[in-house]
Amino acid sequence: MRPSARPRALTAHTLGVRAAAAAAAAVTVAAGLAVRAGADGAFAKYAGSALYTVLLCTLVTLCAPRARPAVVASTALGLSWAVEFAQLTGVPAQLSAHSTAARLVLGSTFNAPDLFWYAVGAACAWALLRAAGQPR
Repeated sequence: MRPSARPRALTAHTLGVRAAAAAAAAVTVAAGLAVRAGADGAFAKYAGSALYTVLLCTLVTLCAPRARPAVVASTALGLSWAVEFAQLTGVPAQLSAHSTAARLVLGSTFNAPDLFWYAVGAACAWALLRAAGQPR
């Protein structure tokens, strides 16, 4: 195997980033549940949309701990937008009718304002990653 083809060894830094990402994912889910339990209306809906993208940022970081914050945020934003636009097909609505997990992950109906709030979530996650010292 060529040296450049070898997988990189797990370093203490990489493991630390992954542990922090896992903890952040748990905190994000807890925040989303708290918002849903303690608020209603537009605030709860759009806070949930922003937190959805923040959660995706934590999952991207968990999978790719060396990724730069801009890559993490743009990947999560792209995934969020892809899920939202998929709702125009009706497939997520069909899946959501039969599964709570599908409803939580895929939603059911397209809502254009969600696109903006996903960007807000990605921007917040990017700022937190930068503040935490992730490389540019």
